[in-house]
Amino acid sequence: MSCWAVIVAAGRGSRAGLGVNKVFYTVGGRSVLGRCLDAVQRSGCFDGAVVVLSPEDEERFAGLQRSEGPFDIVKGTATGGETRRDSVRNGLLALPEDTEVVAIHDAARPFVSKVIINATLDSARAYGSGVISTPVVDTVKLLGADGRVTSLDRSALRAVQTPQSFDYKRILQAHIRAREDRLEVTDDAMLFEHYYGNVRLVTTDDAGENIKLTTKKDFEALDKTCIPDFRVGQGYDAHRLAQGRRLVLCGVEIDHNRGLDGHSDADVAVHALMDALLGALGLGDIGRHFPDNDPRYEGADSMKLLEAVMAMVAERGYRVGNADVTIVAQRPKLAGYMAKMRENIARGLSICEDRVNVKATTTERMGFEGEELGISAQATVLIYQMTL
Repeated sequence: MSCWAVIVAAGRGSRAGLGVNKVFYTVGGRSVLGRCLDAVQRSGCFDGAVVVLSPEDEERFAGLQRSEGPFDIVKGTATGGETRRDSVRNGLLALPEDTEVVAIHDAARPFVSKVIINATLDSARAYGSGVISTPVVDTVKLLGADGRVTSLDRSALRAVQTPQSFDYKRILQAHIRAREDRLEVTDDAMLFEHYYGNVRLVTTDDAGENIKLTTKKDFEALDKTCIPDFRVGQGYDAHRLAQGRRLVLCGVEIDHNRGLDGHSDADVAVHALMDALLGALGLGDIGRHFPDNDPRYEGADSMKLLEAVMAMVAERGYRVGNADVTIVAQRPKLAGYMAKMRENIARGLSICEDRVNVKATTTERMGFEGEELGISAQATVLIYQMTL
């Protein structure tokens, strides 16, 4: 079932008083929108997402993609409208026609979990709608026009959040009708309820953590409670040089009369890098995950194996901060290949090139590298995640 997300990021966030659209404000080293897209992408629940932006924020978003991305989940953008209702409508119209279920989510809720997303999507698939909600814990009073106060039964009250997930065709039609009828609503659940009579509310144990950043105090409090979780990993690998083998380093084929011997393509630099990542995660080494007696990995492209390791990094909520790779070889000379190596590693780690360093050195003809019997590599990486 085709499932997409509309991320609403076109508001100005004037109540936050930050002088900038609040979703681009940096919290604990990451923008609010970047953290939101991380959560949506990491959930693995969607075929794609469209981000709704104000025209003046399009260039800023492109910069965010370069500095914090890439966010492969984002397949396009839509232009925000005069009201939230118009913005969501524009986002819905930007989705593929074969979309079946859509989750509409405010970028100002960057801590949404996979559990919450799944709960709303499952409800939408079964009932046509699924809106995340939490019980109301405060006593609520209703103030009438005449000043009289009525106490409400809080056990029957729910506070709703986003994501709000729906059958795509029904919510799109509701938005089209609402524009024609000039119906103003504060969320999509109200609109769906107006035209279809009912919405399905769901809750989860972690719904209370799905906070919305609204005022300046919200951001100040968050700045004080965001704690970076840093991890460092170190990797080392070595392979023997052999006749009849290609020499591949950092995904680049090197012109040489011999290549590295191994079960895969024997890219010693990428192997060291993978070991560093696995070490930072506490997940052993590449031999544990890609054993050299498994026929699936015979002749494997090590850059593809790096993709699998990076999926483990992402699944655990981490991103790569930077990486440093050292290749130890007497010959061949590698200076002419360094730019392409760096580009490949940056792409493989989903980070900018200025966060990657690849260098080569000799051993002044000492040891197996100096005797040209083999090539070794060492790698160090820093990974991190921001926690509340």
